[in-house]
Amino acid sequence: MATFDGKVVVLSGGGRGIGLAMAKSFAAKGAKLAILTRTESSCQAAADAINAEYAEAAKPYAVDVSDSAAVDAVAKEILSDFGGINVLINNAGITRDGLLMRMKEADWDAVLDTNLKGAFNMTKAFQRPLMKSADPRIINVASVIGLMGNAGQANYAASKAGLIGFTKSVARELAGKGVTCNAIAPGFIQTDMTDVLDDKVKEGIQERIPLKSFGQVEDVAALATFLASEEARYITGQVIATDGGMTM
Repeated sequence: MATFDGKVVVLSGGGRGIGLAMAKSFAAKGAKLAILTRTESSCQAAADAINAEYAEAAKPYAVDVSDSAAVDAVAKEILSDFGGINVLINNAGITRDGLLMRMKEADWDAVLDTNLKGAFNMTKAFQRPLMKSADPRIINVASVIGLMGNAGQANYAASKAGLIGFTKSVARELAGKGVTCNAIAPGFIQTDMTDVLDDKVKEGIQERIPLKSFGQVEDVAALATFLASEEARYITGQVIATDGGMTM
């Protein structure tokens, strides 16, 4: 079983759902975590939840990942607090769904700025200390929507498809420095976002999934900890779907 004793994980979008599950999984395996969310209240709540189970495992940092200057500043703070970084997880993401003909430019920009530019800002800010660390890993959380598209989500699909291309390019650029970079593409995972769907919609989605059920946040967290482990040292530039077979 992989352990992360003495290792530092920086995780954006760690306030809830998949992000919080990943944070707890790494904390359970001994990692120290910098939890980033857009607001102070959400990142503090996430850090408190983690520290209630794993004392002093996490510290909160409020930042808008689409703001490059803010990301650079918080990166300096994190590196000062922790002394380095071993794993970077770009999980921050938003949706602004709507049909293309009605989609506002602001909704397009907001999604691309957070989901794609945010990963660029975070990776650029932390790449040098990653190259100096032991077993350096970058994990980008994409989506099956970036692989297959979806009506009403042109902005989200574009951001996640872009993130997949970004992942492969970063993997090639940093491979010589021993840094691996992979993407996870979750399918329909049970979170507070899927809980609001009515039963008929859920049933329709499940019919499209070969395993006939939504995934759990722990499924994604397990893959993230594997990709960050020493056992995954020879895996880079890959996109791995956790989708119950939906995109096979």
